[in-house]
Amino acid sequence: MNWCSTSPTENAGYRCAKKARVDRPSSVQAKRAQGVAVVDFSVLNCTLCSCPLKRPVFQCIGRHLACGICLTKCPGEQCQMCEHGGGFTPCPIMDDIVSLAMVECSHDSCKSSIPYHELDNHESVCPHAPCYCTEPGCGFAGPPQVLLGHLAALHFVPMLTVKYGKVHRLRVSEPRFLLHGEGDDSAFLLTVGALGTAMVVSAVCIRAGVSPLPRYAVKLWVNGPPPPSSAAGKIKWELVTVMSSTRPGEVVVEELPSFLTVPPAYLVGSGASKEVTLAIRIDKM
Repeated sequence: MNWCSTSPTENAGYRCAKKARVDRPSSVQAKRAQGVAVVDFSVLNCTLCSCPLKRPVFQCIGRHLACGICLTKCPGEQCQMCEHGGGFTPCPIMDDIVSLAMVECSHDSCKSSIPYHELDNHESVCPHAPCYCTEPGCGFAGPPQVLLGHLAALHFVPMLTVKYGKVHRLRVSEPRFLLHGEGDDSAFLLTVGALGTAMVVSAVCIRAGVSPLPRYAVKLWVNGPPPPSSAAGKIKWELVTVMSSTRPGEVVVEELPSFLTVPPAYLVGSGASKEVTLAIRIDKM
């Protein structure tokens, strides 16, 4: 009898040590067994792309499983793993299993149960994805809010709590400055660098790199130059959508596509102790 399953040895190297929980509430037998079955993750991976199977699932005569998308890429839709090839047919049993196989997000503090084939997509945007310390040699990683506290308490990175839509003024001299969004606990990092004799400043949101929402816009400007100059002027920079990163310490402001450039005349102090007074506004979109 064809049970639409692959041999565990055929999928060695694919997440074989992990297990999926499959809830079958409509099955009488499943209810008697408390609604849970244990399935080896190896049977839930496509034998063609090695990624989690996605519906519709097909099976060849040699019991190799493939996603419908992968199948269209096979020459003549013939199995390339079988010695003499072989056509594929739909496997509705595996369609059901793929739909019902649930796993927990691996990120601390996230208790979401996710269909196995959607796990990678979920974890790439999960708000609990670990973010990494900006300080060289420190291996700390944690959710954005925890990292914010770590940087402020252990590495003494200056921090300011900001209200969205309100202008805040801060004096910047350090290479990094933390901003804590009031209301949603979002974390931002002002990164400061040098471009010749000028200072360059930009901002990054500390969170999963592809998190789509919410989006933030940042405006930075400098009034000056400072006394004794009598000249008046304003340098303004606006970033419509702030980039996100789980590794903000690796962001090099000079390599970003956009940043605020502050000419030497607007800086106070000399050498490494130069600083500037910035006005900043963050809008939550």
